[in-house]
Formats: sequence, C-alpha cells, structure tokens
Amino acid sequence: QVRLVESGGGLVQAGGSLRLPCAASGRFDSINSMAWFRQSPGKEREMVANIGSGGSTNYAASVKGRFTISKDSATNTMYPQMDYLKGEDTAVYYCNVDVRIVVNVEGATVNRIYWGEGTPVTVSS
Repeated sequence: QVRLVESGGGLVQAGGSLRLPCAASGRFDSINSMAWFRQSPGKEREMVANIGSGGSTNYAASVKGRFTISKDSATNTMYPQMDYLKGEDTAVYYCNVDVRIVVNVEGATVNRIYWGEGTPVTVSS
C-alpha cells in the first residue's frame, strides 16, 4: 500500500502564496511521476502540474507562470509552489502518484496510481 500525506492548504488572500507538500511512503520501488490535481464545486477534477522521474514538468495553462513544482527524490516528496493566487484557484487539491512495483523475482513490474485525500485551498478577494 502507498500512503500520500498532503499539507499546506488553507485560506489565503488573492495575490498570496501557498506551498502544498505531498510525501509518498509505503511499498513501491520507484516513482514514475507525481502530480497535483484540483477540483472546484461543480467542475471536473483537472491536472494542475506534474513532475516526472527525470524532473520534467508540465503545467495547466491556467497556472503557468504562477505555479512551480519541484521534488526531493530522497524523501519522495513533491513541493508545489503556488504564487499570485486568484479566486479561481479555490479548490480541493489532490496529490497523485504513479509508482512502479516489482511483483516477482523475475523482475516483472506493474504501475499503480494512488491519490491523497485532498487539501482545501480558499483564495479570498
């Protein structure tokens, strides 16, 4: 089982910043990618940013230039940094991890995706 621990959510004024660390632990052999998704009331869950095993990053157009994502591979922790927050960034933010697990002595592997419980972010104007 893989556990994701999210933190850093809360209330912030428009123009402010928040950091939302997400730490992965449990039984897995490597991480393929980590990502942040968000879901606002009445909307579908959307990908905000992701970071691959080699450090490559992708951002949703709505957050590009305002959000950055980094990671610490030694601790399996992802650090999304959200700056210049806007009211439309208000949502529940979910951590997502794609891990690789070796399943037998021959080295066969499977990939599994896990989700955190979500942390709410409210941006007040």
